[in-house]
Amino acid sequence: MFSHVILGTNDIEQSKTFYNALLGALGANPGVVDDKGRLMFMHDGKIFGLTPPIDGQPATHGNGSTIGFACSSVEQVDAWHAAGVANGGQSIEDPPGVRESAFGNLYLAYLRDPAGNKLCALHQMG
Repeated sequence: MFSHVILGTNDIEQSKTFYNALLGALGANPGVVDDKGRLMFMHDGKIFGLTPPIDGQPATHGNGSTIGFACSSVEQVDAWHAAGVANGGQSIEDPPGVRESAFGNLYLAYLRDPAGNKLCALHQMG
């Protein structure tokens, strides 16, 4: 359904450190800063990017927004969470673990990135 997600950032280098570790835990290659100063990741045909806002105003996180990352296992969720915390992210909500939902049991972990964006790693359990 989605082709790409772009988040605002006020610090590309800080974002590069955080997201290289975080997305590396999911098997993504390190991000590349393009000629417009945007940090871009390509993985499994999808794009995830970070950029200073083009309107020149400071980047802010979206209250009520969450970006979810699909994980292939509980271990991958845990590795994602650990990489994020070790690289400037903040663990939020409940600790990583199983949550019951209308879609079955989900193994979830939540972080805020250094800019305050809310992120989630999700593994749908059998």
